[in-house]
Amino acid sequence: MKKALFVILMLAVFFSFVSADSAAKKNELLYPRTKKVDVIDDYHGTKVADPYRWLEDDNAPEVKAWVEEQNQVTFGYLNGIACRGPIARRLEELFNYPRYSAPFRVGAYYFFSKNDGLQNQSVIYYQQGLDGEPQVFIDPNTLSADGTVRIGLMGESQDDRYMAIARSEAGSDWQEIRVWEIASRRELPDRLRWVKFSGAAWSGDGFYYSRYDEPKAGDELKAKNENQKVYYHKLGEPQEKDTLVFADPRHPLRYYGAGVSEDKRFLFLYISEGTHGSEIHFRDLTKKDDPFHLLCPGFEFDYSPIDNIGTRFLVHTNCDAPNYRVVAIDAARPGKENWETVIAEKGEVLLGANSAGGKLFCNYLKDVTTRVSQHDLSGKLEREIVLPGLGSAGGFGGKKEDRTLFYTFTSFNYPPVIFQYDIASGESRLFRKSEAKFTPEDYEVRQVFYASKDGTRVPMFIVHKKGLKLDGGNPAYLYAYGGFNASMSPYFSAGNLVFLENGGVYAVANIRGGGEYGEAWHRAGMLEKKQNVFDDFIAAAEYLLAEKYTRSDKLAISGASNGGLLVGAVMAQRPDLFRVALPAVGVMDMLRYHKFTVGWGWSVEYGSSDDAAQFKYLYAYSPLHNLKPGVSYPATLVTTADHDDRVVPAHSFKFIAALQEMHRGGNPVLIRIETRSGHGSSNLRKAIEISADTWGFVFKNLGMECK
Repeated sequence: MKKALFVILMLAVFFSFVSADSAAKKNELLYPRTKKVDVIDDYHGTKVADPYRWLEDDNAPEVKAWVEEQNQVTFGYLNGIACRGPIARRLEELFNYPRYSAPFRVGAYYFFSKNDGLQNQSVIYYQQGLDGEPQVFIDPNTLSADGTVRIGLMGESQDDRYMAIARSEAGSDWQEIRVWEIASRRELPDRLRWVKFSGAAWSGDGFYYSRYDEPKAGDELKAKNENQKVYYHKLGEPQEKDTLVFADPRHPLRYYGAGVSEDKRFLFLYISEGTHGSEIHFRDLTKKDDPFHLLCPGFEFDYSPIDNIGTRFLVHTNCDAPNYRVVAIDAARPGKENWETVIAEKGEVLLGANSAGGKLFCNYLKDVTTRVSQHDLSGKLEREIVLPGLGSAGGFGGKKEDRTLFYTFTSFNYPPVIFQYDIASGESRLFRKSEAKFTPEDYEVRQVFYASKDGTRVPMFIVHKKGLKLDGGNPAYLYAYGGFNASMSPYFSAGNLVFLENGGVYAVANIRGGGEYGEAWHRAGMLEKKQNVFDDFIAAAEYLLAEKYTRSDKLAISGASNGGLLVGAVMAQRPDLFRVALPAVGVMDMLRYHKFTVGWGWSVEYGSSDDAAQFKYLYAYSPLHNLKPGVSYPATLVTTADHDDRVVPAHSFKFIAALQEMHRGGNPVLIRIETRSGHGSSNLRKAIEISADTWGFVFKNLGMECK
């Protein structure tokens, strides 16, 4: 043990060594010196060096020493920011208000979550009826000393007696399924491990779920997840006795999931080769040993069963409808030629459709804001639901016997509010109003449209204080995602207020790759067309400059995950355009991302370096491989976490090592590595801390003062 400690200390000294004289001459920070190794890969005849390959082994003592040294430099810098303390205190004030989820009914009970303000995790409550006294069902804050255990409700049993619970720790995607008896609030002994990206589909005295084989010790957070299988678990039995329902070893890189229809008759098998494109099979549970039957073939389009009327399935799909539609499929004649259109495709994208109370509720997106309509099960329009304004609404789900539903509405200057909706009358009634310490009237929200490099018209939201002067002197923060069919519709963020209060301009660009305008918009920003995403983001920045919202030395850019890839790519392509870059948990090594955890599932979005043609365009924009020596890059704060097993921290480690090697100039280029946290902050305390550090970094490097 003493020898190992000595080695770690010596490695730390080695990594911290750098020429102080040369750094002082350039007015640069003293970054840890990161060793380089002689690793070269041959990609279809192209030799690519990977000198920081050793940083992929997060368990190695030398990597742990490197992480510690990087954090010492980063926090040394952050601790010197005068605004950091006041920002942290203001963030605590802004987050310190009660926050609720919309309730949903399980038998005689209604479930909802509530955070009193600064609790690390929201507490799950339940009550009998809408007028009952709320009682704590599960308080995750009591389950760990550091508040990093998360709890999610996975679904109730068909007799409404039990609730399946997903429990995760330290931000990891790995979950353990447990079961609670609702009335008694008694936890059963059932423990189902190595679960990831799964539901709990109840049937009889148990449920279907998906799991992986137990990974090798030490590789839990980085090893490739393969051969997901569907099992049936009977309550009270140990996991070892669970029945294998479906496995396909011929296709180890697919997702397999299960669902059960509300009438308990059908078991659905969902299969996907990645983050989009699916295949659906079904089995009639009323027939003994009924095999699975193909309902919707894969994997070009997306299919999502909504409900069934006997053997007639209602399915939400983009098959032959890039903006989506709802079709009815007869189980006896599932061929596409026999489909009936229930809700036809429109000019606006149909984001989703739910059934509740014997009705269909359709959620449309019109220029990135929500529209909701109510239909009967034949598709006939009954009413357009009046929302409080232009923003985002979610909810409208329930069971066939429900007569009352709930939905949440929010926008950039509209904290989330919960409404109760009467299905028969169409009346919405305020159920819970937000108590956020915020005056919406002080701020203005605009939606603008700008032209990208190829002339495509792209929308962008801009938020700022009223009375803003367009003189080019305002600090601005540009955010986007641009991938995986995800739509960046309006949302309220208490954390952003600290920037807006101090005269900042907050902008969200709805760039291609997302789902704002349907599957065509998505496909225009994926695979070989990914450069469109970067061009759209660069054009958004250029619009803010041209319209004098800001100027380059006052502009920060931000994105997380796929958005972190976005920031890494555009700062490599246009380092002159931005003053600050904030790539969070980003996919930075586009040649090796598919070799870790579930990265292979993104190949349908990005392509894979295993393919010669796809390698060429991946190599052309991969952030890690497009940094150039001698370039002055923006002030950069890379953020990641040790338990991120979705986008493993090796991406950020290798990127910052290359950036610190290549960068020339006085702008700081740093990495902040959180502990016991994952792809998102594992508790509220960590979320506030990283937000304070990030805003502090932005304030200092944009020349902002705390008011």
